[in-house]
Amino acid sequence: MAEIKVARLSLRDQVLAVLRKRLVTGELQPGSLYSASAISSELGVSTSPVREAMITLVHQGVLEAVRNRGFRVLPMSNQDRRDVHDLRLLVEVPAMERLAGHPALRYREQELRAIVAENIAAAANSDLISYLDSDMRFHLSLLELCGNDRLSALVASLRDQTRRVGLIHLLDDGTLLRTAGEHEVLLESLLAGDGSRVHELTVSHLSHINRDWGPADDSATAQPQTVRVPADPTVTATKKILLTPFAM
Repeated sequence: MAEIKVARLSLRDQVLAVLRKRLVTGELQPGSLYSASAISSELGVSTSPVREAMITLVHQGVLEAVRNRGFRVLPMSNQDRRDVHDLRLLVEVPAMERLAGHPALRYREQELRAIVAENIAAAANSDLISYLDSDMRFHLSLLELCGNDRLSALVASLRDQTRRVGLIHLLDDGTLLRTAGEHEVLLESLLAGDGSRVHELTVSHLSHINRDWGPADDSATAQPQTVRVPADPTVTATKKILLTPFAM
């Protein structure tokens, strides 16, 4: 493994980025124990920022603290992914449908197009880490336009729980390019104000949680479940409860 040294600036965040990268590439394995002191020695930093970063991952449900032993990477079962998928359908589909055609999109259109372009380039270059970063920024930037910080925080946490371990296989099967292309189509539909199409695209896009965002050895056993999300905003009060007025 190549030696990694962390610069003495925002150490906790930089260590957190290193740990997330290692989770994605499979260097940190589910069920295995890791010592904050050992990682701090490897990175050339004190134990405190490493421990803080690992505790952050504990709060996000990625690690668990094991008394006097270190931190264990928690495995995520197919049922866990289905649970996350169901939750994201319930909150993101109505949010994106409501966002369709809103003036706030035009205000940030160039920024969103730039993120999509960055995401497609990362996929084309098989740069999984940059892909995941731009993918996250695209979705969370859209959710920010809903003006509901709790909604954004909830989805960010759910994303951290699913996109965490052994995803390096995605580089080999074309998944990154397909999903990157979906971002472009989704953005165009949002800008065009086509709520029905946005509903359809968001549901389809989120299906990757069950189908693709698990380790290669268990993705085939994931059984998709159907969660019915009403397309008509008058059908359910869920949208009115979850979303606050849009913010520019």
